Amino acid sequence: MSVGEVAGLIAACALLILVGLLAYPILKLGKVLDETRIMVKGVSDSSVPLLGEVTTTVATTNAQLAKVDTITDNATTVTTNAAALVSLFSATAGGPLVKAAAFTYGVRRALGEQQRKDVSRRVKDEMKAERKARKR
Repeated sequence: MSVGEVAGLIAACALLILVGLLAYPILKLGKVLDETRIMVKGVSDSSVPLLGEVTTTVATTNAQLAKVDTITDNATTVTTNAAALVSLFSATAGGPLVKAAAFTYGVRRALGEQQRKDVSRRVKDEMKAERKARKR
């Protein structure tokens, strides 16, 4: 064996050791990729039914929101009609009612003034009668 053959043999052994050292991380990386593939498959298998349920829930919610929109529109219509009815009532009956209330207030006040005058007159008459009775 010559020096060149020994050097070639040492280089071949070194290359074999280097390939062996590099093969171990590559095999570990292959196992990690297999585990990742299995995990992604599991997530995919469990997320497909979940997405179906979410789609059903969103569709049901949209149907309910459509019903709520209908109810809200009807409530708006009722409110508008009630406001129009109140305005109509105020315009037609409001003026006469205010006049009737003012008239009854005036009548009550006039009757009250008349009663006060009558009471005042009676008190004065009684006081005069008492004074006359004392003088005698």
